[in-house]
Amino acid sequence: MNRSLIVIGVALVGVVLIGAACSKTGSGGSVARGKVIKTATVGNLTATLSNSTGQLKLGDQEVILDFTDSSGKPVDVGAVSLSFHMAQMGPMSEMNDATSFTTTGSPGVYRGKVNIEVAGEWQGQLAYEGPAGSGKTTITVTAR
Repeated sequence: MNRSLIVIGVALVGVVLIGAACSKTGSGGSVARGKVIKTATVGNLTATLSNSTGQLKLGDQEVILDFTDSSGKPVDVGAVSLSFHMAQMGPMSEMNDATSFTTTGSPGVYRGKVNIEVAGEWQGQLAYEGPAGSGKTTITVTAR
């Protein structure tokens, strides 16, 4: 019986360690932001777009968007949107790829999913509206 308790205990420790290693949050329950893709000023806030590689890429991917004030403190901005736009070029039609955001457990930090259709230069239309007021800006990002 003692042997089975030891086996169960070791298995439980293994599950906890694997769960911690696979977690998408950093220490203290904060969201792991990864590497910065682009930073922009939006009103009196700073918006930072990031992911695990620091580059927007072709295809489906996850990104993190966070907002901070001038002192670096996270700011909950309410509803956010980020749509990537590429103008028509020759026979290729205009493209618009919207990012679908969800809130995280951290104020001012949003997790998004986007599918970038082609590699190249995109204009990102970033906007927010909520407790921090409203703001919008355009960012240029290259998808590889």
